[in-house]
Amino acid sequence: MAYLNAHYLKLKAGYLFPEIARRVKAFAEQHPDVAPRIVRCGIGDVTEPLPPACIAALHKAVDEMARRETFRGYGPEQGYEFLRAAIAENDFRARGLEVADDEVFVSDGSKCDCGNILDILGHQNTVAIPDPVYPVYVDTNVMAGHTGPADESGAYAGLRYLPCTPANQFVPEPPREPVDVIYLCSPNNPTGAVATRAQLQAWVEYALKHQSLILFDAAYEAYIADPALPRSIYEIPGARECAIEFRSFSKNGGFTGVRCAYTVVPKSLLAMDDQGQRRPLHPLWNRRMATKFNGVSYVVQRAAEALYTPEGKAQVRQLIDHYMGNARILREGLQDSGLTVYGGQNAPYLWVKTPAGWNSWQAFDALLQQIQVVVTPGSGFGAQGEGYFRVSSFNSRANAEEAARRFRQMKW
Repeated sequence: MAYLNAHYLKLKAGYLFPEIARRVKAFAEQHPDVAPRIVRCGIGDVTEPLPPACIAALHKAVDEMARRETFRGYGPEQGYEFLRAAIAENDFRARGLEVADDEVFVSDGSKCDCGNILDILGHQNTVAIPDPVYPVYVDTNVMAGHTGPADESGAYAGLRYLPCTPANQFVPEPPREPVDVIYLCSPNNPTGAVATRAQLQAWVEYALKHQSLILFDAAYEAYIADPALPRSIYEIPGARECAIEFRSFSKNGGFTGVRCAYTVVPKSLLAMDDQGQRRPLHPLWNRRMATKFNGVSYVVQRAAEALYTPEGKAQVRQLIDHYMGNARILREGLQDSGLTVYGGQNAPYLWVKTPAGWNSWQAFDALLQQIQVVVTPGSGFGAQGEGYFRVSSFNSRANAEEAARRFRQMKW
């Protein structure tokens, strides 16, 4: 008899984005005359081509793979040294932050790493998660057996939910009681909020006091334009003793279909074993990667390295300016329709309050049916997301302008 992982049965019927795709598909089949008009502002997938510097690097790397003298087979599971060095130098040391090359672990996505990190953490941890939040944080803890069942609101027993509301600028506050593991996301997905230095400092002080671990998702850090706002948890003194940072090339370099990201695990970071001794997490994560991962392909890592060239940096800036230009256009269209809009200034997402009396899925359905614009219902991100919907600025300029025009015509 083979037994399944019963924790999967606690998951809600479907992951948020497949459910959106199902509803959009059903609408398109029922209304083939307007289906071509659908503008998708839901899932945060990039639309613009890869930077030319990456394309050139890919071609060069493919040519290398075509010759015996330069062919590459298995690479290091942790990432090639050329990319780890480029990351540590450009993203951290050039900004005065202490990160060694071998504290960087290259992977095929920060989404994967945010879930895989649970492999090296114990089942007895009390886990705190912002609400609303990127669903992967919740679902991977459910899959790992860290929760009980969900209640009617979708909240799982065993998780400590941290409300993110207009009252705290959608940035969670440290709880009064100790927790062991804390997920933080800045810029936040879905709300577009960015934690201030003071807010992150409060979390680092909390973590150091309680010997907690912060899992800091900085996948959208490149979109922070305000120099006063921190782009890395390691800008806060003491963070190397309490935080792991996740980053991605998906949203700055357009790598959603190419797949490359990285996680920083400081060697000074410790956690408790079953005998009450504090041990480093770095060798455990290294062992996990070496055992369960064969590394990102050589050609992809060369493309990621190209993002750090002068040409690559300029081209990344152009991509970010394009998407943030979309955010401004969409924000204005939504505001002109009378809605309250948050985010979209240091992040590519807009967090929109539904009109009074509307829940988030009702707003989703109305926007799809009336003006054929797809958004993401806020309730899919947690109980505190009810009454909001997320709008993604990842789109062509023409689609952003068309969506903004349609938002202005929306009749609530």
